[in-house]
Amino acid sequence: MVVNVDEDACIACGQCEPECPVDAIAMEDVAVVDEDTCIDCGNCIEVCPVDALSL
Repeated sequence: MVVNVDEDACIACGQCEPECPVDAIAMEDVAVVDEDTCIDCGNCIEVCPVDALSL
């Protein structure tokens, strides 16, 4: 499994990026999750203010 990004909902606020313990999130126009690195911890999901992230 990997964290999914709803590109229409993501506002690129960057709150998710520092919450990732394995640096699997990069900010571009929207959050981008590296599928090979993501460990599905859910930290990013908890801090997303617009619910753009999900498992």
